[in-house]
Amino acid sequence: MTMEERVQIRDLDVYAVADRGNEELKRGKTELSHAALELLVLLDGKSSFADIVQRTTALSAGEIMRTAQMLAQEEYIKPATLEQELNIDFSYFFAGENAEQPAEQATEQVRSEADSAATALKLNGYYVSIARKSSTKLEPANGAAYSVLVVDDDPDLQRALKFLLTMEKFAPRPASNRDEILEALQVQPFPDVVLLDIGLPDINGFDILARMRQHPQLKYIPVIMLTGSAQREDVLRGLVGRADGYITKPFDREVLLTAIGAVLGLH
Repeated sequence: MTMEERVQIRDLDVYAVADRGNEELKRGKTELSHAALELLVLLDGKSSFADIVQRTTALSAGEIMRTAQMLAQEEYIKPATLEQELNIDFSYFFAGENAEQPAEQATEQVRSEADSAATALKLNGYYVSIARKSSTKLEPANGAAYSVLVVDDDPDLQRALKFLLTMEKFAPRPASNRDEILEALQVQPFPDVVLLDIGLPDINGFDILARMRQHPQLKYIPVIMLTGSAQREDVLRGLVGRADGYITKPFDREVLLTAIGAVLGLH
């Protein structure tokens, strides 16, 4: 997914000048066009692009939108609110195509870890990446109970996980398909950890992982893959996609709690 595909400018969007844009305005001499400089001056963090079109005759509506698209892509301007920034990214969070395949260089770097991880999964039922273990305790985003987003399309497993996590003082959020995942990820605050099934009815778990790691806020959330297979190829793909850990199905209570505790720094 390219930046041009992710950033879409709409009439009612409200943008503010980013640090890079302010530097260009202060510099005096710049490679930006006159239209770009004019738009930077007009963006006050309160006016929508529709308002700006009404206020100026120096730029046409089409020129304003094209210029804003370029400025947003190059990070000269930014959404005025966090909610707007999230909505822009989430509009294209689940694109129709699959996530890009990992680079061969990244794959080479974790081949040896994939071997040991697959072995650990078969022996212990879980594996947490050494590089992704939290050395310090992460605090709950809501200041109370840790929120766990459980992504799985098995209703019986969802009920069992809801009961277990609630008994252990976690706050579970269920999601079983693309729309429910998107809805759950838009609830503030974000979940503290995600349990992510690989095989879902309308999207692949690895694609969800890739999208999360591309998102400016979601990329820091620990993700543990739930899998019915401990195949090295799946583990390798998850490690390259920066999964924090794996749990094989079926799993027992202690396996689940140990893996969650490891990525949250509770043990």
